[in-house]
Amino acid sequence: MKIAVTGGAGFIASHIADAYLSLGHEVVIIDNLSTGKRENIPSNARFIEMDVNDPRIPAVFMDEQFDIVNHHAAQMDVRVSVQDPTYDARINILGGINIYESALRSGVKKIIFASSGGTVYGEQEYFPADERHPTKPISPYGIAKLSNEQYLYYYAHVHGLPSVAFRYANIYGPRQNPHGEAGVIAIFAQKLLKGEQPVINGDGLQTRDYVYVGDVVEANVLALQPQMIGAYNIGTGIETDVNTLFRHLRDLTQSQCEEQHAPAKQGEQMRSVLSHERIFAAFGWTPKMDIVEGLSKTVDSFRF
Repeated sequence: MKIAVTGGAGFIASHIADAYLSLGHEVVIIDNLSTGKRENIPSNARFIEMDVNDPRIPAVFMDEQFDIVNHHAAQMDVRVSVQDPTYDARINILGGINIYESALRSGVKKIIFASSGGTVYGEQEYFPADERHPTKPISPYGIAKLSNEQYLYYYAHVHGLPSVAFRYANIYGPRQNPHGEAGVIAIFAQKLLKGEQPVINGDGLQTRDYVYVGDVVEANVLALQPQMIGAYNIGTGIETDVNTLFRHLRDLTQSQCEEQHAPAKQGEQMRSVLSHERIFAAFGWTPKMDIVEGLSKTVDSFRF
């Protein structure tokens, strides 16, 4: 198949592109390199440097005649979305619509969308959250992700364009950007390796569900099956607090840094953890990577 991977120069989607290529698919990466890195682009993928809001996107889709679109391009920082909701919506909502309209008009057979289980549910009412959990996002980023899911439902219901939305937990692994606000594992790992002091926001007891990028890739490969449609959580069902994460990383980097705390960030969720029972029951997907082993692989990737 011919697959477009938007955001394919980024952390998660570049790994997905690698997997699709290894399976013999033709991959075209569309990325504006605002946060992605050219070195992440597989050498055997074609690359189009373009923003998802670019008015030339429809023409690209008509020329290329993609079978599948894997849409990962996004403004990915919750805090940026809080500071500038208009900017977030322009990229994450209007950019998404530009991709979906182009896909519809060019005959794309399916869309795979990177949603966010960590934000679309908001403050969870029960743990772990399954797909029936109420969706009450408390950030513009989460609102945008949920809006995309609802647009995709519209395109499926009205136009017959099927899609799958993966509600990701917190993804980590090699190639994660250590220079932004998002991605605490990458940020802490690089600082500890450089002998710098990481700072834990708040008391460090806030928990997240950390999923290794290789497990996420497996879900995106399964999503090529026509029968996978709708929303699925991609999580481990296991909570890890930030203090524990810091201690694991300190041990793996052999750092002497002690825990150092700063004031909590406004609007930060205290707990987030996802059930993956739905995708396991339907397609057999389950996370395989243990957190300590995954952290070790991630730290090793930052050593060079």
